[in-house]
Amino acid sequence: MIYDLIVIGGGPAGVMAAGRAAENNAKVLILEKSIRLGIKLTATGKGRCNITNAEFDTKNLVEKFGKQGRFLFSALSKFGNRDVINFFESRGLGTKVEKESRVFPESNSSLDVLTVLEEYLKQSHVEIRTDTPVESIEMEDDLIDKIVLRNGEELKANKYLVATGGKSYPSTGSSGDGYKWLEKMGHTIVEPNPALSPVFVKESLVQDLEGLSLKDVTISIYQNSKKIDSRSGEALFTHNGMSGPIILAMSKNIGFALKKGAVKLEIDFMPELEFKILDKQVQADFAEGSNKLFRNSLGSLLPKKMVPIIIELSKIDPDKKVNSITKEERKRLIHLLKNFELTVKSLHGFSKAIVTTGGVSLKEVDPKTMQSKFVKNLYLAGEVLDLDGPTGGYNLQSCWSTGFAAGSDI
Repeated sequence: MIYDLIVIGGGPAGVMAAGRAAENNAKVLILEKSIRLGIKLTATGKGRCNITNAEFDTKNLVEKFGKQGRFLFSALSKFGNRDVINFFESRGLGTKVEKESRVFPESNSSLDVLTVLEEYLKQSHVEIRTDTPVESIEMEDDLIDKIVLRNGEELKANKYLVATGGKSYPSTGSSGDGYKWLEKMGHTIVEPNPALSPVFVKESLVQDLEGLSLKDVTISIYQNSKKIDSRSGEALFTHNGMSGPIILAMSKNIGFALKKGAVKLEIDFMPELEFKILDKQVQADFAEGSNKLFRNSLGSLLPKKMVPIIIELSKIDPDKKVNSITKEERKRLIHLLKNFELTVKSLHGFSKAIVTTGGVSLKEVDPKTMQSKFVKNLYLAGEVLDLDGPTGGYNLQSCWSTGFAAGSDI
C-alpha cells in the first residue's frame, strides 16, 4: 500500500496533522516508536495538560516566542488558540482559564485530552502503529522514496511529515531522532539545547531549603556584573538548585550565558520595597520588639525555612538582642533580603527540560504550509522546528498550529 501521508511521531503536532489530512480523505498512517501516542503530552502541566494560552491578541502571542515567533503568524491564522479551545470543547472536553491565561481541561486530566485526540483519529480513519521505531528515511532524486522500520519493513507514501519532537524528556520518546534524518536530507539543525529547565547551583545550602516555594519574588541573572534577565513571580528550591515558573522562563538565557562563563542568580525576597524603605521597616520591627533575640525576629520577613540560612549568612549573633544590632549588621541583613546570591552550576539538562530550543532552521520551511524547501514531499511540524516559547501553553499551541497547517496543505 502507498499512503497519502505517513506521519513519524505521535505527539500533538503529528496527531493534529494526521487528523486534519485524514478529515479531507487522505489515507494516513502514524508511526510512533513508544508504546502509545502522546506520552509527553500526558505529562505536561503536571498531568493536567496546559493545552493553550488564552492570549487572543496574535501579535502578543507571537512575541512570546521571541524573534522566531513571526514564523507562526500564518499557522495561527489558520488554527489559533480560540480554534484549539473550540476543537476540544466541540468534542465534549470543557476547558477553563487559570492564572496567567493558562487553559486547562475542566477535568484537570491530560488523559482526557489524549482521549479526544484518539477519538479524532479514529473518526478520521487514521491508521496508527505504536511501538514502531523508524530506522531510516531513504531518498531518491531529491524526494523521500520510503521509510525503513527497525524491523526491516519498508513503507511508502506520497508525502511525509516528521513530527518527532526535540530532545527534552527522552524517556517519553523525544530522543532527537528526527534531527539526524533531516540533516542527512540537507536541512540545517540549529544546535538543540534544553529550555524550560530547572537549574543546579553550587551552594549546598539549598539542600536545607528543598521544597520551599517562593511567591512574589524577583530573580535576576547576572554575568560579569551585567544583568541578563529578570523575572517576577514564583520559584521553588529543589534539593540541588531551583525550579518553578521564574527559573524555567529564564533557563534558556541561563543556558546560553553558561557557555560564556559564570552565571549568578540574585533573589529579591521583597521586590515591592526599595532598600531604604525595607531598612526603615526592619528598624521599626526591631524597635517594636527591642528585647527579642535576633533568631526570633525574622518570622514576619521570611519563610521559616529561610530564617536559619539568612541568620548564618548575615554573620549576626543569633542570640543578640535586636536593639543591639549595629547599622552595619542591619545593612548586611537587608542586602541578603534584597540580593540573595546563588551561583549556577548547570541546567538540569534534557532529562528535565520541558522543551528543546533549536532544531530545523525556520528559513528552510514554508511558514504557510510547513513544507520543506529542500524536499518537496516532506513536511515538518512541532518541536522539531527551531521554535520555542515560555511555559503557559505556548509550546503546545505551536504544535497544534503547525500540525494543522501541515495537515491542511497535505
